[in-house]
Amino acid sequence: MAHDARPGGAAGGPRRPVALGAALGGCALLAVSATPAAAHGPGPGRATDYVSLGDSYTSGPGIPRQVDAGCARSDRNYPSLVAAQRGVSTFKDVSCGGATTAEMWKPQGANDAQLNALGRGTDLVTVQIGGNDIGFGSIISTCARLGSQQPAGDPCRQYYTSSGVDRLMLAVAQTAPKVDRVLRAVHARAPQARVLVVGYPDLLPDDGSGCFPSVPFASGDFPYLRDTGKRLNLMLRLVAGWNHAEYVDTYRPTVGHDMCKAPADRWIEPLQPAAPAAPAHPNAAGEQAMARAVLAALDKGHGPGRGHGH
Repeated sequence: MAHDARPGGAAGGPRRPVALGAALGGCALLAVSATPAAAHGPGPGRATDYVSLGDSYTSGPGIPRQVDAGCARSDRNYPSLVAAQRGVSTFKDVSCGGATTAEMWKPQGANDAQLNALGRGTDLVTVQIGGNDIGFGSIISTCARLGSQQPAGDPCRQYYTSSGVDRLMLAVAQTAPKVDRVLRAVHARAPQARVLVVGYPDLLPDDGSGCFPSVPFASGDFPYLRDTGKRLNLMLRLVAGWNHAEYVDTYRPTVGHDMCKAPADRWIEPLQPAAPAAPAHPNAAGEQAMARAVLAALDKGHGPGRGHGH
């Protein structure tokens, strides 16, 4: 029987350093699994027992209708839309605003540890996690404060690289083994499940342009933060592949709908939302876009162990 990989250590096979840092832009080497887990999943058939794990980008804070105030969870978030479209017989959405990888194993307020929603009968799992592990909320507030004080230049990048090491790049690299352990635990608890790792959407203009003061980041920090988001998604793609999970790209489908766009065109709300959503989070249209990306991945019919997240 497979062992559950817990935060204090990893179980399941030999481990050796893999040069994730090179892919992310020069970080230190990290110990992540070099031997992927055995193939899992029921193949291309329709799943009937679906569990959604994740943070606020999954739960949909502020989007009507909120069905769990403690986790800021909407019944119009992308997992709910996917469940309705696929006609699953059992659906558990335990995503929760503020969740990190640690909340996979421990309660969050009145909510149980997210991994406890899984069972041996679970045959579809979506996981969207890692943003809070790198400090998403504090990054946004820090860069907004510095940008308001110095709209030109790149004060946020200077702040995070003042020690000679890019602390955001390092945070992404340090989150990789945490996501790796989450996926191993998912496979251990739901060995028949098809597992999809959902990436994060495009928050800022992909061309690196800015929109101060609507989004109060300095002009040079827009490309820096864009690149940080891309590194986070690259890490998730790589870790998904190592664990025979499928990676769902939600960045490319949302390019052109970032928080700098006009209210009618944006799928991510700025720091002062105009549509019902949390600041710097997807609105209802953003959740619909992520749902379309997940459904497209499911319709490809590639079970884990075949797609390798690419």
